[in-house]
Amino acid sequence: MLLTLDNVLSADELSIARQLLAEAHWASGQITAGPQAAMVKNNQQLSEEAPQLPALRHLVLQALSRSAQFFAAALPLKILPPFFNRYSGQSNSYGFHTDNAMRLVPGQPGAYVRSDVSATLFLSEPESYEGGVLTIDDTFGQHGVKCKAGSLVLYPSSSLHAVSPVTSGERLCCFMFLQSMVPDAGQRRLLFDMDMALLQLRQDLGEAPAVVQLTGTYHNLLRRWAQT
Repeated sequence: MLLTLDNVLSADELSIARQLLAEAHWASGQITAGPQAAMVKNNQQLSEEAPQLPALRHLVLQALSRSAQFFAAALPLKILPPFFNRYSGQSNSYGFHTDNAMRLVPGQPGAYVRSDVSATLFLSEPESYEGGVLTIDDTFGQHGVKCKAGSLVLYPSSSLHAVSPVTSGERLCCFMFLQSMVPDAGQRRLLFDMDMALLQLRQDLGEAPAVVQLTGTYHNLLRRWAQT
């Protein structure tokens, strides 16, 4: 499922994130690349030693905790601490790749998160840079994504995806990997669609008997498919 969530970060949070990133020292994006990705990855990234990283991670995770739609779509069990990258100048692209299935948790030797869902949170306004389109391959073809600042795009970690060269300006983003309570992407999509339909039915009909029954069906499916 490819899904865009707008206004995940507020204007004040965006301002804070940009200020922190403006003060940061950027390292090579190779630090989190697997063997295949390393051959096509040409960007910059905040290192684990960056003093701004804890505040940035807290800001993003706090914003995600407010978003009911994010929870409904990802059904997160574990979220790998968010990372931050930069595309500009000669460090400006990321070729087609698939995210590693298992991601080592920073600072926790031997602890892993399985990447079921990947996420990109845009921190730069789309008109402030040229190029930098996130292209995602799925069963329905290729989709180009270039969202307004503060928006988040979710997509299966198993999909091929790339970032086209940034030819001018600067593209700042946060990227994340999530282990879902429901590993199967098709099942997650069915649950999300049902959850959104139930939300609309409650607004239209209130807690009518059929709505109550369908809500029970949703939770019974979640109970059947979820892993904790």
